[in-house]
Amino acid sequence: MAKVKTVFECQACGNQQSKWVGKCPQCGAWDSFLELNAQQIETLKEISKSTAKPSLAKQISEVEIEKITRISTQNSELDLVLGGGVVEGSLVLIGGSPGIGKSTLLLKIASNFAAQGKKTLYVSGEESASQIKMRAQRLDAVKDGLFLLTEILLENILAEVRKNEYKILVIDSIQTLYSEKISSAPGSVSQVREITFELMRLAKNENICVFIIGHITKDGSIAGPRILEHMVDVVLYFEGDSSRELRMLRGFKNRFGSTSEVGIFEMSENGLISANDVAGKFFTRGKATSGSAITITMEGSRALSVEIQALVCESAYPKRSSTGYEKNRLDMLLALLERKLEIPLGHYDVFINVSGGVKIGETAADLAVVAAIISSFKNRPISKESVFMGELSLNGEIREIFNLDQRLKEAKTQKFKNAIVPS
Repeated sequence: MAKVKTVFECQACGNQQSKWVGKCPQCGAWDSFLELNAQQIETLKEISKSTAKPSLAKQISEVEIEKITRISTQNSELDLVLGGGVVEGSLVLIGGSPGIGKSTLLLKIASNFAAQGKKTLYVSGEESASQIKMRAQRLDAVKDGLFLLTEILLENILAEVRKNEYKILVIDSIQTLYSEKISSAPGSVSQVREITFELMRLAKNENICVFIIGHITKDGSIAGPRILEHMVDVVLYFEGDSSRELRMLRGFKNRFGSTSEVGIFEMSENGLISANDVAGKFFTRGKATSGSAITITMEGSRALSVEIQALVCESAYPKRSSTGYEKNRLDMLLALLERKLEIPLGHYDVFINVSGGVKIGETAADLAVVAAIISSFKNRPISKESVFMGELSLNGEIREIFNLDQRLKEAKTQKFKNAIVPS
């Protein structure tokens, strides 16, 4: 009798081992390995065989560049993040926390495609057709050519797509679907791998644009296996608090364009719409207060005026906290203030907040953070007519920053009178 091969698979990253292990050697997840049954192992073999098609090597000079055709989503911010529109035959993953507006945005985008004459199918595994219709009426998204399907079985979805020759497919959400080929629960590594592979094959073979909605976990990653992000063409994440009006859509992977652009959306009574005028939404003019400084940060090709808020107060057990600004960078700036300016912050709590839910990942905001901290420590307000831009080095030097001309142009547009920048 042939010996039965045993395979254990990590439910976080898909790593496979011949025996059970407590910690995954690839992603570090604990107690994440489950044993695959014979049917699941056989399915994995079939998938690997179907993808391993032999091909001949070519000289790079002989390779012909395929022409990429883009379709506008009729949403300026989403088109900006995608690089000018969605590419035909691409697989796009949009992630975000519950209630942030993923389904709302894609339902409106689906209706935009339908209005352009693109036959569109919106598949939901979470809501009924009646619920989607009510949301569509609120969004003014009831268009001829937009079809709804409430289904969680992958095979039925694929049959519907091929039967009616849809050009756009929206899946809401990937974690709710399952395939008859795999016996594990929806959302598992095996299910997500099989479903994503079939959707990818559908997109490439039939030249269909496929949008996938994915929920995220508390640590900000897509719920389920990380393999999903590696298989798709584009990965977009929604950032921001669902209780606030402004949301940001940031690209983390794009095989057809840049990942530096950021789309800014505003939640209104008509759903999630492009924020056309975002210039003054991240700072307030008003009366000057201590612990507040304004900087201009770059989000992709867009310059944004952002308010940095600081609170410094005496404490027996000092604490440092930052929201929207890197904590390690804050610790370095505080050490620099103690060393160079001899400001005794060792017995003070220091809290930093970037207004509007913006996350600053560049060093050009260092000068504004330091200005806000000193303003709060000295309890002296900073003029709302001034902006601070500059990177601080460990020896206390203020260094040059990129795109300074564009930042100064934005400062002039917002009618700031003073700009404190590197000389």
